[in-house]
Amino acid sequence: MLVKKRDLVKQLQTIAKTAGVELTFVREGGNHEIWALAGQRLVIPRHRDINERTAHGIIKKAKEVTGDGN
Repeated sequence: MLVKKRDLVKQLQTIAKTAGVELTFVREGGNHEIWALAGQRLVIPRHRDINERTAHGIIKKAKEVTGDGN
């Protein structure tokens, strides 16, 4: 199953807002975008559709960084 990149970014913004931190775009690479969340970097593929497992891993890392942990 695939996840839309815009939906993934919206989820990350919600996680950041809930934790009281900011999600900021850092730069674009060849195949990935680099985002910063609470001083940690998140690497997001530059594709319209992202594999569900990859998206889950990115969300999991975001929750660990913000201390949500669920």
